[in-house]
Amino acid sequence: MDFAQARKVMVDSQVRVNDVTSSEVVGAFSTIPRETFVPKGMRASAYAELEIETSEARAMWLPRDLGKLLVGLEPVASDVSLVIGAGAGYSAALLGYMTEAVIALEDDEALVDTMAERFAAIGMDEAVAVQGDLSAGLPDQGPFDIVFIAGMVEDVPQAWLDQLSEGGRLGVVVATGRGVGAARIYKRAGDTFAYREAFECCPPVLPGFEATKAFVF
Repeated sequence: MDFAQARKVMVDSQVRVNDVTSSEVVGAFSTIPRETFVPKGMRASAYAELEIETSEARAMWLPRDLGKLLVGLEPVASDVSLVIGAGAGYSAALLGYMTEAVIALEDDEALVDTMAERFAAIGMDEAVAVQGDLSAGLPDQGPFDIVFIAGMVEDVPQAWLDQLSEGGRLGVVVATGRGVGAARIYKRAGDTFAYREAFECCPPVLPGFEATKAFVF
């Protein structure tokens, strides 16, 4: 299979046509080999318009949704980024292409080891895979200019926001009901965190961040 041609078709038919006009984001999708980040048995479908499960409770987003959220984060070359729930590492590799450095955080040692192997295989020196508590983030490594949450959540822990640098951006999809979520871009100004909702989408859920249910008499 000609993966380079399939990548070009994906960019032209799934990314560019969905309001992803940033040359940096388009360049990342055009360069990073998506097939490297999917299970071997699924590589023929690596560039199809579908979510691909890469491990238990982790899946790759539709390229259009991932691209639109990355555009909203406005990455620049000098940024230091953090990806929480990085899974196979594809989104971290895209950010590694666009920014100075990216840390891909996962809570499973096997996922971390596999990510490290994939980053090495594509010569991605800007990305490093780290094991840790997803809810805590990496406070000892911050602050970060960009924090990307690689799955839909119901609750956004304050710890994630606290690790943003001044002017830093956090991109996350927050569930709004019935499997649909709102893509939010948070931005830090001093001790204030404001967000805007960019678009609706329904990416894979990141387990463990369900909202606490209120007790009703």
